[in-house]
Amino acid sequence: MLYALSTCPYCRMTKKYLDDNEVEYDAIDVDLLEGDERTTVVAEVKRLSGGTSFPVLLVGDEVIVGFNKAAMKKQLDL
Repeated sequence: MLYALSTCPYCRMTKKYLDDNEVEYDAIDVDLLEGDERTTVVAEVKRLSGGTSFPVLLVGDEVIVGFNKAAMKKQLDL
């Protein structure tokens, strides 16, 4: 699961990296959500990452915050 912002360049870089490596993933652009749904997802992002930095990529139990190619490569076995 990828939590991202539609306007965030690091989020776009993460999506491109995943796409370029043919990794299937679900993504939520948190800034496009509204109301209770947005509140719930933001709370989940805070719980996972300890803050509200984006992107947040959840790989199994591992949480990768920000565009971190080395961490993605390791966790996704690329």
